[in-house]
Amino acid sequence: MFTGIVEEIGTISSIQKGAKSSVLTVKAQKVLEDAHIGDSIMTNGVCLTITDMDSQTFKADVMSETLDRTALGALKNGSRLNLERALNLQTRLGGHMVSGHIDGTGVISHFRKDDNAVWVTVQADPSLLKYIIEKGSIAIDGISLTVAKVSGRDFQVSIIPHTADETTLLQHKVGDRVNLECDLIGKYVEKLLGLSSEENNQKKLTETYLKHNGFA
Repeated sequence: MFTGIVEEIGTISSIQKGAKSSVLTVKAQKVLEDAHIGDSIMTNGVCLTITDMDSQTFKADVMSETLDRTALGALKNGSRLNLERALNLQTRLGGHMVSGHIDGTGVISHFRKDDNAVWVTVQADPSLLKYIIEKGSIAIDGISLTVAKVSGRDFQVSIIPHTADETTLLQHKVGDRVNLECDLIGKYVEKLLGLSSEENNQKKLTETYLKHNGFA
C-alpha cells in the first residue's frame, strides 16, 4: 500500500522491450534508501517490484497486462516518473490509501491557471467516473489529489505550487495519458452491494434496497 505522497521524481535510464513486456531501469536516490530486491515501488502510480538494484538505479519488470492497462507503455529514455516507497507502520498517511493497481487511464484535456494554482481537467471513461466523487480522492500518476469537480465526461483537480514542484503532473501536455486509481472504498461498497454486474447496474440504490441488504 502507498499514500500517494510522491517522495521523489526519478528518470528512466533504459527500457528493455520484449515481445509483450518491458524491463524498466529507473534512476533514483531517495526511494533506494533502505530498499531491497523484492520491495515495491510505486512508479507513476503503478506498483512495481524491484528485481535488481544498485546505489543509483533499480530495475522492474512490466508485464503485458500492466502495459495494456496503464500509460507506462508511452515512457521513453529520459522520461520522468513519480516514485514512492510502500508505506510502513511509521509512515504518516498524508494522502489516502493507494494500492498501486491502476483502474485505467485518462487524458489531460485542459490546464487553467488560477492565481497560485493550476486547474487540470482529465477526461475519463464513464466506467471510471462513476467511482470519482467531488471532494473525494483520486490518484493521478501516483499523486494523491482531491477531486474538485466531476461531470459526465471528465473531472478536475487543482494543483498547488508544492505539488507542481514535487511531481510531474504539470509537465504533461494536453492529450497526454495519465494513470488513474480510484478510491478503494467505492469499489468495495459496489461489490458488497452486488452492484457490479451488468444486470445490477440497472438497479437504483434506494432505502428499501439498503434495508433489504442489511445496510440500513
